[in-house]
Amino acid sequence: MKCFERLVMRPIKNLLPPSLDPMQFDYRPNRSTDNAISTTLHLALTHLDNKDTCVQMLVIDFSSAFNTINLQYLIKKLSLLGTNTSLCNWILDFLTGRPQSVRIMNSISSTTTLSTGSPHGCVLSPLLFILLTHVCAAMHSSNNIIKFANDMTVVDLISKNDESAYREEVQ
Repeated sequence: MKCFERLVMRPIKNLLPPSLDPMQFDYRPNRSTDNAISTTLHLALTHLDNKDTCVQMLVIDFSSAFNTINLQYLIKKLSLLGTNTSLCNWILDFLTGRPQSVRIMNSISSTTTLSTGSPHGCVLSPLLFILLTHVCAAMHSSNNIIKFANDMTVVDLISKNDESAYREEVQ
């Protein structure tokens, strides 16, 4: 199935604008944790070189990020990007009605059916998560939102004790 997922991923990646999210540092070529950390530190330290400044950071970890993907919203986003209707339907079918059970040693739980989220280990999951989070962009020029996988850091560059942009961002 992973080979087929990779085939499905190609046309979706081709639809993505190059500027999808310059502050997303995971699931993208030539980007890493090191890039996310160095970007965050560079923003903060460069700002702190100025007089009467401080930096606030809010670090967010989306637990179970892949498990909570709203499939209807995801399909809507894919459609807006110009994804073929047949491909959207395939993705919806692929992610809907997945059987799941838990195995502990020799015991297996009863099977339940999942109709939300995207499975961990699924080749498509990271790309689908990026599509949903790319709209989380800073509203003010003094703020930056750095993303790595299911973690997000809101970095506010405060001047002259004016926190209003930060407070508006994190509401």
